[in-house]
Amino acid sequence: MAIKIDSIKLNFFDSFFKKDNDLEKMNFSLEIGPNTGLETLPSVNDVYITMLPGGDYKETAQKAIELVKKGFNPVPHFPARSINDEKELKDYVYRCKDGGVKQALIIGGGREPSGKFDSSFQLLETGYFEKMKIGIAGHPEGSPDISDSDLEKAMTDKKPYADYIVTQWLLDPQPIIDFISKQSVPVHVGITGPLKISSLIKFANIVGAKNSLNFLKSNFTKALDLLKPKDPNDLIGKVKSHTDFFHIYTFGGLKETNKWLKENSYV
Repeated sequence: MAIKIDSIKLNFFDSFFKKDNDLEKMNFSLEIGPNTGLETLPSVNDVYITMLPGGDYKETAQKAIELVKKGFNPVPHFPARSINDEKELKDYVYRCKDGGVKQALIIGGGREPSGKFDSSFQLLETGYFEKMKIGIAGHPEGSPDISDSDLEKAMTDKKPYADYIVTQWLLDPQPIIDFISKQSVPVHVGITGPLKISSLIKFANIVGAKNSLNFLKSNFTKALDLLKPKDPNDLIGKVKSHTDFFHIYTFGGLKETNKWLKENSYV
């Protein structure tokens, strides 16, 4: 009987410490806008700052510098099609570098170029990001703005410059697992915060996440389901054996995301 009890105890402690080790391995980052207040910012390490079409790169750079001073690792977006020319790009990069920023996410950005650049590859070729840790965008479910073949070519061109890939947000695990299996650098899987299903369907339509849209429609058809928040842990549990990195798109729900991270002991 004593042996049996000891065995049960060992299984319990093995399970407990395995869960604790899993939490230690998992790394969460999230996105904010340049005008987001930092009062409810979770204690994650990496904080990405968006630069939307028509936005001012100086505001994004300033928010990144503010985050450095508060002890975070800021990752400003550099959207190629929103940067007018090389002079502007150089100023943006060196404002960030001079302020202590050490990491950048290089993306294509909006659909129409506002100036000289129309691809993230062109930004990477300039050499201005030397000595910075570089992330590039990945699209396991494709993009409404570019064909699958062009996406594949762009990824091939960009990968030599990249330290890691950040994916679009997804809900269907299989495209993520398939995508990760083909990569030679770490993949940070895009997830949403705890949003209502109806909101997720709206955002999936906007970004062209076809598989995730079908996944939502096939799994959440009742009216009451649409009003419930979708727990990000549903997806995390299915892909965490393939990656330790998760990037949260909060869609303005920073307070709810912070609460969810704390409730799950992720921060």
